[in-house]
Amino acid sequence: MPGACLVVGAGDGLGASVARAFAAEGLAVCLTRRPRHLAALEALAGDIRAEGRAAHAFAVDARQESEIVALIDHIESGIGPLEAVIFNIGANVRFGVTDTSARVFTKVWEMACYAGFLTGREAARVMAPRGRGTVIFTGATASVRGGKGFAAFAAAKHALRALAQSMARELGPQGIHVAHVVIDGAIDGVFARQNMPDAAERLARAEILDPAEIARNYVWLHGQGRSAWTHEMDLRPWGETW
Repeated sequence: MPGACLVVGAGDGLGASVARAFAAEGLAVCLTRRPRHLAALEALAGDIRAEGRAAHAFAVDARQESEIVALIDHIESGIGPLEAVIFNIGANVRFGVTDTSARVFTKVWEMACYAGFLTGREAARVMAPRGRGTVIFTGATASVRGGKGFAAFAAAKHALRALAQSMARELGPQGIHVAHVVIDGAIDGVFARQNMPDAAERLARAEILDPAEIARNYVWLHGQGRSAWTHEMDLRPWGETW
């Protein structure tokens, strides 16, 4: 069987671009979103198949341990050995700290950190016996700097970064490349277009991140030789303030 790539959080922007990029490398891409987004996910998988690539769509709540375990087992037994796993769930919300309820804080942590732990753990479970594989976590500016109104998001993203660091130190000697990518800036996509009236113009000037360019870097990370692995990479448009 050909190798497989799992993209957890294959949304309309970066997730879709990552899926297309790994499919172009010959991997069977397995795409997940929550059940309410299944129709859009099926459409993306169909577009990738129309290009002559292999793609599969799965409605999964990545916060549910049983669903992630079952998904990994299904891919391994019926689609192919996982060579790359991309955790790409965002969970970006903005609330003042006194307006952040316990439910909001917990839900953001579950989506942006706990789901990453489940995904990374199950990826390691099947990759370690083979002594190879790549796990990439999508980070954000909030992974390294907490901003006003982003207490929940920053806490979860900081925790995801720490998870990635621990996994890299433990799994690297077992042949598994764990990387964390800090996306420091707005990414073109549905969310950006809805919240930035000038998003198209900014993209034309390369002032916001092109998801296809980010995806190229993910594929490059996957292809790195073991003597020079990158653990953390930060990506930002040329005009972004450091």
